[in-house]
Amino acid sequence: MSDDELPFLWRRIRSELQAAVNDSTWHIWLEPLAARSLDQGTLVLEAPNAIRPWVSGHFSRLIGACAAAVLGTGVRVRLVAPVAALDPGAQAELPTTTPAARSFTGSAFNPRYTFEQFVIGDSNRLAHAAALSVAEMPGLAYNPLFICGPPGLGKTHLLHSIANYVTEHGGGLCVLYTTAEAFTDQFVGALHAGAIEAFKAAYRNVDVLLVDDVQFLERKARTEEEFFHTFNALHGAGAQLVLTSDRMPRDMGAVEDRLRERFASGLVTDVRRPDAGTRLAVLRKRILQDDIGAVDPAALELIAARVDSNIRTLEGTLIRVVAFGSLTGRPVTAELAAEVLAGLYPDLHRRRCSVLDIQQETCDAFGISLDELLSTSRAAPVTWPRQVAMYLTRELTDQTLPAIGRAFGGRNHTTVMHACRRTAERMSTDRDAYDAVRRLTEQLRSTG
Repeated sequence: MSDDELPFLWRRIRSELQAAVNDSTWHIWLEPLAARSLDQGTLVLEAPNAIRPWVSGHFSRLIGACAAAVLGTGVRVRLVAPVAALDPGAQAELPTTTPAARSFTGSAFNPRYTFEQFVIGDSNRLAHAAALSVAEMPGLAYNPLFICGPPGLGKTHLLHSIANYVTEHGGGLCVLYTTAEAFTDQFVGALHAGAIEAFKAAYRNVDVLLVDDVQFLERKARTEEEFFHTFNALHGAGAQLVLTSDRMPRDMGAVEDRLRERFASGLVTDVRRPDAGTRLAVLRKRILQDDIGAVDPAALELIAARVDSNIRTLEGTLIRVVAFGSLTGRPVTAELAAEVLAGLYPDLHRRRCSVLDIQQETCDAFGISLDELLSTSRAAPVTWPRQVAMYLTRELTDQTLPAIGRAFGGRNHTTVMHACRRTAERMSTDRDAYDAVRRLTEQLRSTG
């Protein structure tokens, strides 16, 4: 690996870091870091003097783990002062107050979400073609492009694919990806901090703006107004806008008419549930992408036939089948897949569980109260059940990440992402954890 690859690798590491911490920690302590060099297994990061001692003392292990996840084990991380600093070795005192300046930036792009990794089928062919056209000709093809459909069917994948494509081939065009919830949070923060002009500059000086889950702008009058003016400013300047939602613009009754009209003024396309052939292609591509190894084709066919709700659930099922085979030392055959599916998805056509059902069942299983589950406590006896409950809510309901966060005490969507990832990781290595989640899943399915 060389410095030529550093920008791409650093984006991946940043994505890992952002998913591992809450929003405030990210913006205050980790977002200001910048990669300087990568040489002989050492990643050199620049950290402003004001935060470097704190970051070194409190986040060095986390940064090292995220770097290792991308660059491989054995990588070393060194924090240094920015090149512009007068004294590169200077160490500032630990900040006694939170830094006042807050940057208004979007989320990092997921390097795994590319057009090459997107599986095309009849259910998403138009959406894929439109997204690719937009990526190739920002501001000229379809503007705005509005993609709608239920969760887990590839809308976010297409947004990140556009972002990655334009970043690589766009000749330096500025791309910003965000969610409606993040836009709202930053707008409210800008109002309170008196930084509204900085907020406007951040969102209106881009060439491509990608906004996920715009349905969450509903009933937020001031945010809707600001987004309306942001939309007009960008569209008038020829910038490309791509928006996603879980419903058509005409069905967003709680959004102002003038904003709905803007949403519908370009191309509106949708993504639908994939057919069996597309589901099988998704599984095959995931096998190759993750280099999983030998998997019986009949096992993939069984998973594709049984799990028809969305791509996220489909891939999650494959991961659990492979993990179960690894834990038990058995090959991934159709028989093994049937055994796992019988426990996790005995009947996918039953009534969907509610968030409250999952929370109550989890509390009963782990012997804690609902108040404890939703509290801010980070004690291990509460944190693990909370992570399991968030994971199950992600798997067994159609709730989005922001909606799940709100249902668990008003947490941020990145906290939910972290909980889901930690639960999946623990299930893949800890048989007791796997059995606990499986029992809870069976209980929830049996009461559906």
